Amino acid sequence: MTTGDVAAVMRIERASFSTVWPSDAFYNELRTNKLAHYFVGRLNDRVVAYGGIWVILEDSHVTTIAVDPEHRGKHFGDVLLLRLIDEAMERGAAWMTLEVRESNTVAQRLYRKYGFTTVTMRAGYYSDDNESALIMWAGSLKSELYRNRLRVLRKSLSE
Repeated sequence: MTTGDVAAVMRIERASFSTVWPSDAFYNELRTNKLAHYFVGRLNDRVVAYGGIWVILEDSHVTTIAVDPEHRGKHFGDVLLLRLIDEAMERGAAWMTLEVRESNTVAQRLYRKYGFTTVTMRAGYYSDDNESALIMWAGSLKSELYRNRLRVLRKSLSE
């Protein structure tokens, strides 16, 4: 993701979330946060997905991930999540965590597919409607078992 992508990212952000990050949050992440790594997915030069992580030593945290509603169900979420996992692994992370709305079963299904499990719940985490968040972790990113899982998932995506 570059600062030139932020307008397109904000379009998807507004279509995807009831509480949106302000555009200056993305600019700050891109310009000043050395722990942050953000990516976009493009289709015919149009941004259709985006996501980001923070990597702090062996831990990585998915800060955001979204797919344009017009392009959901086409595996852009899979491709983007794989990119985030790859980046975390390249930077030495052994673990990855994220928060997901309790009601967002589609996202939870995607995360479970990539080895995330629910560890705990934070009641009232989301300020817009007081919905709880599930805290999910994927562990042992460095293990051969996890790398094999990713190989199988990549192969199924390429087919």
